[in-house]
Amino acid sequence: MNRRPTLLAALTLTAAATLTLSACGSDDSAKNKDNDKIAGADTGEKASASPSPSDADSAGRPEISFPSDAKNVFEYEKTGDAAKDAVLKDSTLSANSVDEAILKGSTDTKALGFYNVGKALESSITYVQRYIDGGDTWIGTTRYFDYKVTLTGDNKAYVTYCSDESKSYIKNRKTKKVDRSPASSDSYVLYHTSLAKNAEGVWQTSNIGSNRGNKACQP
Repeated sequence: MNRRPTLLAALTLTAAATLTLSACGSDDSAKNKDNDKIAGADTGEKASASPSPSDADSAGRPEISFPSDAKNVFEYEKTGDAAKDAVLKDSTLSANSVDEAILKGSTDTKALGFYNVGKALESSITYVQRYIDGGDTWIGTTRYFDYKVTLTGDNKAYVTYCSDESKSYIKNRKTKKVDRSPASSDSYVLYHTSLAKNAEGVWQTSNIGSNRGNKACQP
């Protein structure tokens, strides 16, 4: 099903407006923008799962934690290029920071502002707050795959990837009711992101756009 119905219009319209999607080889569609979602992230290993305390390091990276009933799985192999691998890892951590905020029901988590800046941070806060206001969270497993990373110079990069939400679901915090609607083409999302490396060496996400139902991401 769509894990995130009606919750990402603000992010797509605000952040993607300044993201040069053509640099990622695709465009962002206005169709189903209200159904788009932000991804999660972790350590950057192939088929890796939810984040762990080992994600913290000397750069002051905050730890990210998920409850036992929610998990993000990332399927990609290291490129062998140190810079590209660092971009991929921080891209996944950026997305996981947003999911952690949703799962904790707070926009004041350390990781959210650590891995996201500018328009991406503003939109992420708005996005998480909509979950909070709606009394919702999510459970299940979301799979991320088909990663592509491009370094553009000046400590900037673009990352595109797909997500499969067919096994993740909206859950009401109060009633505990889970919406297990069947999967559809809208369960698959194509993401375009831009990142910039800060003085501490962290690749922070500054812009993000998404296209739900994109055929390139469907099985």
